Amino acid sequence: MLNFEYWFLNFDMITSVKDILTKAKEGGYAVGAFNTTNMETTRAIIEAAKELRSPVVIQITEKTMEYAGGRQIFSIVKNMAELYAPEIPIGIHLDHGKSFDICKRCVEIGFNSVMIDGSRKKLRDNIEVTKNVVEYAHGKGVDVQGELGSVPYIGEMEAGEVDWDKYMTDPDEAVEFVEKTGIDTLAVAIGNAHGFVKERSVPDYERLEKIRAKISVPIVLHGASDWEKERIDEVVKRGVSCFNVDTATRVAFINSVIKTVRSKNEVSFDIRRILGDAQEEVKKTVMKKMEDFCSSGKCVVSGKPNENDDYAVKSDEVNEE
Repeated sequence: MLNFEYWFLNFDMITSVKDILTKAKEGGYAVGAFNTTNMETTRAIIEAAKELRSPVVIQITEKTMEYAGGRQIFSIVKNMAELYAPEIPIGIHLDHGKSFDICKRCVEIGFNSVMIDGSRKKLRDNIEVTKNVVEYAHGKGVDVQGELGSVPYIGEMEAGEVDWDKYMTDPDEAVEFVEKTGIDTLAVAIGNAHGFVKERSVPDYERLEKIRAKISVPIVLHGASDWEKERIDEVVKRGVSCFNVDTATRVAFINSVIKTVRSKNEVSFDIRRILGDAQEEVKKTVMKKMEDFCSSGKCVVSGKPNENDDYAVKSDEVNEE
């Protein structure tokens, strides 16, 4: 008979993204939200989280749903999470949902968090569409991320000099946005950009500090694929609780495929080897990010939790025979 002093969270396998990011906010670290497009990327993310004992958010975009099928890709993520890492806090999140309808569909499929991206709309219109999603999703027990301010994409960056001021999140508007919509997490713009592109030379740390001081919900930063550790530390200590990562894992995957195919031996024709090598490279990339975000070691499986553990709760004596 084994006597456990602690019992561990995550009995439902898939964990609330709001809870994951709230713990990160309170603990002074950040969690990675990694995009997936297929089985190999999904498994790489989950294995990295399991090996490093790190909570994680796995994200799916509309384009990935169009490519793989919404229910199919969701099932891959959920089933692999339950199979390979049932003890790890894992959230499944819709990234950059552009409409109420896509958010509603993802809620119906089983996602436990959705993002409604009204960031290119006027403030009042962004509030309206975000509030509608919140009212529906919260009624189903699903978390909602909103975005205020806008994060430019590669095409916008390559088109010419970027007027960063028009993209930035206004701290006072952030207060109004959070209060009127009821969102659970907020994605902000402080000079960050999607992809491996030239960002604002220095993020607007002062703006971030003002936003953090004015709102209570966890703050999310998109476009963190090429951020160095020093910059990550600076924004985490100013209140960022989550980093979105996509380009870094895509590049790791594609570069591995190219390398294997160009090897000019029998291995280059073995799809299992090609994709297996790519999966391993993605895993390495994810693990490096988790270590940079300081989320590694934040959950344990057995025994008394260490001082960094955020996913164990003291309980009455639990016996297992």
